[in-house]
Formats: sequence, structure tokens, C-alpha cells
Amino acid sequence: MTQSAREEALYPPPPGAATDMHRALRHLPGSRGWPVFGHSLDFLRDPLTFTQRQHARFGPVSRVNFLFRDRACLLSADANELVLRDRDGTFSAHHGWTPILGDLFPMGLMLRDGRDHKQHRRLMQPAFKGEALAGYLRRMQPHIETAVAAWGQQPDLRFYPAVKRLTLGIAADCFLGLELQSEIDRVNEAFTDVVEASSATVRVPVIGRLYARGLRGRAYLEHFIRERIAVRRAGDGDDLFSHLCRATDEDGRSYSDEDIVNHVIFLMMAAHDTTTSALTTIVYALAAHPEWQTRLRDDAERIGSDTLAHDALDEAALTGMVLREALRLYPPLTTIVRQATRDFSLHGYDLPAGTSVSVFPIFTQRDPAWWTDPECFDPERFDAERAEHRRHPFAWVPFGGGAHMCLGLHFAEMQVKAVMHVMARQLEWRVAPDYTMPYQLAPIAKPRDGLPLRVRNR
Repeated sequence: MTQSAREEALYPPPPGAATDMHRALRHLPGSRGWPVFGHSLDFLRDPLTFTQRQHARFGPVSRVNFLFRDRACLLSADANELVLRDRDGTFSAHHGWTPILGDLFPMGLMLRDGRDHKQHRRLMQPAFKGEALAGYLRRMQPHIETAVAAWGQQPDLRFYPAVKRLTLGIAADCFLGLELQSEIDRVNEAFTDVVEASSATVRVPVIGRLYARGLRGRAYLEHFIRERIAVRRAGDGDDLFSHLCRATDEDGRSYSDEDIVNHVIFLMMAAHDTTTSALTTIVYALAAHPEWQTRLRDDAERIGSDTLAHDALDEAALTGMVLREALRLYPPLTTIVRQATRDFSLHGYDLPAGTSVSVFPIFTQRDPAWWTDPECFDPERFDAERAEHRRHPFAWVPFGGGAHMCLGLHFAEMQVKAVMHVMARQLEWRVAPDYTMPYQLAPIAKPRDGLPLRVRNR
């Protein structure tokens, strides 16, 4: 049975999937946008401006067409809660994400629903708990020290490509357990092609060269991982790949080879690309707000060690606040998509089964209904006293929510804290006066110019 046949058997189309959604959503305010492309180009160009204008014109529920589908655009924290908490299983992540990511990241954890998702997540959880995380931290520390030392020797540093190389190296080590540089380079090249293809507008391999490279990269990674599964199952490695190969639940179930391939490729993407984005945003914010750079440096020196040990992660609370504020302003995923499996209602509108729905963290995380001075970088809004993120439990959702809450969020926070601890102790950095980083916000927040920094050793 082919991969697509297995998926269709496990996840048959929901009721209403064949409905003409253009007609079914005509009662909602809004439009289909431009011919063919709809609102896709406007959304990909600047999802923040797009959603703010959409809300100003049409309110919290409207119709749009982007990524080649008619969709309900849901712009409120209540919408986030309804869709992401999903108490009664109304919203399918599989049918929401598969048209966008299914060719490149088929049946990754984010693309599964219900009991199937729960079983796969339960098998995966030990690979993201204390002992495993401590092992990943030990593996990533030499990479971080080497990279930060090299950055200190480059007074003019393009930070985004530099930190991308670091996080790719960490992923190759922590996730795949690779040591040979030739293997690391080839895997990273293929992986980069897959990730970049996920943003391709043209998805026909014959004419879409970006997409075609991504499919070739995916095929290479599949072969590379598959031929190593037997050895990893029999071994005692502490990388993520090895953990997944040996994972069993209380009933003796384990992952198939196909599952392992799909999960490893997806988890590398989820961990690497989002962490790269978060680190870039943090470093830019600290360059633009040097008083916070000083505060993090003082905090790192209070902790004392050259590198951040696993049992000291909770002491880096200030870095945690900075991370949360960076993720609020520039969430790595600007939109989260689902497909309704039954009729539902929101903000006075009735929507039918089969509706493709999109919620937008990029909007709600700057919504003045929940955030004081929302355009301002202010990590103290996340301290215990102010706790602005608790004004609504789904106003801040950079890691998603409900059953699909990001499994790797502790890994991501650990990696960010480890990098920032070493950077704060060893380096000072700034941007040119009056510099504003030109963000590309979709599909993953990153700087168009690579973020040029002036760096010096302390």
C-alpha cells in the first residue's frame, strides 16, 4: 500500500470536504482576492499587515482564499481556543496541513489526529523528557561554544545564516547522531532544500524548481534514514533518531520504519527552523535594546558557569521571558490551519463541515485587547506580577495548544537558553543606528538581509 493510500485509509475525507466552499462561505464578509492566487501573495508578503487589515475591515470571522483554498479567517483569542483546544474533535490537523505540507512532511506528528496522534505522541514523549533532554544539551554545548567563539572573531556578522549553520549542526548531532562532516553537509543540504520547498508557491515539479529540489531532498533523507534504522534499533545511542527506533509503549507497540522516517524528518524541521527564527529575533531585539543585553549578561554571570547545565535551566528565567516576548512579536508559525469535520459556530456565524479554517498567532499576539502597548518589546509583560499572557489562555500560542501543543517546546527553550547564555557572557553586539530588520514573516519569520551585526568579544 502506498503512503497516500495508507493516509486515506486512516484519514478518510471529512463530511463536507467535497462541498463548494466558495458558495458555502458566501455568507461571511470578505472576498476571494485576486484571480488564481487569491490572498496568497498578500499573506506571504506580510501576514501581520494582512490579518490586521482583514480584522479592521471584516471583524473576527471572514472569508479569504490563500494557499489555493477558500478558508474561514478566524482572528480572535476565542477562535484560537475553539480550534486549538478542540474539545470534541471538530478540527482536523491532518486535513488542514496535508495540502500544504503533505508531500514534504507526510504524517509528521503535526499532521495526525485523534487516537492515532495520541499513540504516536505517547511513543515519542520519552525522547523529550528530562534524561533525554540533558543528553541533547551535552551534545549541543561544544557546537555552541565553537560557534560563539567564531562569531567573536567576525566584527561584521550576518547573524541569521551563522545561527542557521549552528542549529543545523546541532540537529545533525542531537537528532541524527552524525559525526562525519561529509554526511552532515549532505544531510543539511537536503534538509535545507526540503524546508525551503515548503514555502514554494508553484508546486508542480516540472516548472517549480524550488519544489522539485525539495522533493529530491526528501527522497535523499528517506533513503539515508531508512538504511540506518536496523543499526539504531540494535544500538544504545542517545540521539533522537535512536530513541525513536527503540521506542515502545506499555502494550509493546513501536514505530514502523515508515513512521521513523516521517517523524525524524518532520522533527528536524520543527526544531531547527523555529529555533533559528527565535534566536534571530532575540538577538535583534537585544541589539536594539542594549539595556536588556546587559540584564541577560548580568544574569548569566550570576549563574556563573561558562555553559548552562541542565539543572541550571530554571535559573535562566530572564532569558525565558525574553524568548517569550520574541515569540509573541514574531511567532515562527504565523498561521495554524485545520479543516472542520462537523458544523460549528463562532462569533455569531455558522460554518459548515468541510470548512478550511485558519487562526493567526501573528494577529492575536499583538491584539491590544490582551497586550499593553503590543508593538513594544517588553519581556517583563511575562513576569509573574504582570503575566499579560494569562489574560486569555489562548492569546499567546506560538507553540499551538491543546492535544497538538508542540512536543519539542522544552527542547527549543533549552537550546535558546544555552546559546544565549554563552553569547551573553562572551559577546557584545549592536546594529547600525536607525536600523530596522526587514522581516519575512511567512512561512517562518526570518530577516531578508540576514541581520547584519557589529560584534566584539567582551
